[in-house]
Amino acid sequence: MKLDKKIKVGIIGATGMVGQRFVTLLSNHPWFEITALAASKRSSGKTYKEAVSGRWKMDVEIPSEVSELKVMDIHDIDNVSSKVDMVFSAVDMPKEEIMQIEDDYAKTETPVVSNNSAHRWTDDVPMLMPEINDDHCKVIEAQKKRLGTTRGFVAVKPNCSIQAYVPLLAAWDEYEPYELAISTYQAISGAGKTFKEWPEMVENIIPYIGGEEEKSEKEPLKVLGEVKDGKVVNKEGLAITCQCLRVPVLNGHTASVFIKFKNPPQKEDLIKKLNEFKGFPQNENLPSAPKQFIHYLQEDDRPQVKLDVDCEKGMAISVGRLREDSVYDFKFIGLAHNTLRGAAGGAVLCAETLVAKGYIKSKAF
Repeated sequence: MKLDKKIKVGIIGATGMVGQRFVTLLSNHPWFEITALAASKRSSGKTYKEAVSGRWKMDVEIPSEVSELKVMDIHDIDNVSSKVDMVFSAVDMPKEEIMQIEDDYAKTETPVVSNNSAHRWTDDVPMLMPEINDDHCKVIEAQKKRLGTTRGFVAVKPNCSIQAYVPLLAAWDEYEPYELAISTYQAISGAGKTFKEWPEMVENIIPYIGGEEEKSEKEPLKVLGEVKDGKVVNKEGLAITCQCLRVPVLNGHTASVFIKFKNPPQKEDLIKKLNEFKGFPQNENLPSAPKQFIHYLQEDDRPQVKLDVDCEKGMAISVGRLREDSVYDFKFIGLAHNTLRGAAGGAVLCAETLVAKGYIKSKAF
């Protein structure tokens, strides 16, 4: 797919870690052009370079095309919306305020693709993992009726902690997985931190991440659900229990998963399904899509964060150690890059999917 002209995008919450990741991913993107950056009042009026001075967390330089762009106030909604075709949301605010500001942007006929969790349980907001549930986009029509819009809507991506195992449930759907016990080992960038900012995490593990276990257990049910009567209905017959730990890793969430199937398969069948699995982004050759979504690694000591987290520019899932279990049917290890696949990169892929399906188009400026 080739666009006649680039989609003009804004980033609200542009100065935080996820906002910074959006900036780097959208720089020189073949479909998108950054035309607005917005943040809190303390940053508004400054150039982007000034606004992130001393707190730039990416391992690349600030892209030159945005370094001198003036940061706008995220609450100056009409002004920001007048400069863009859509916005990516990475705002750091209380849940109710996030829901309100994202709806307000949508009501200006500006589609919103959000990294935030606030709208994940709004039943007419699609929570997209595009390889798995691109058909959930159709719920947007019901949402637009609720909002009173013709092109404005909100779409969200799911939590970063579920990226390392939910794709496998989709690949193995015909074997009817019904029970999972999971532990996730989550990188500090998931909290928007670096080791310099969080020295307490060096050589440490914290066995608690607020709200993360509920997200890890419940969000897969919506991702794997179906659209009925203008809302997304959760998948039934799937039980997930999860513990989430913060570990001294910068990027990359690892999941240790035990799984039961109603129709237990052979190990070779499961691996074959992983290697063959693809979805809308691969079929449409979307710019951010990994060529192969799930990579199965045969070595006993893989996946490893240092070796595998950047697989296909951080957009692929790495899986290993699949084997039979004495209590469950099988167990395995999954790994996903939490700020790429699990956050900004996943949101960009969602936006590409929405463009390819015709939900996001250029406004008539």
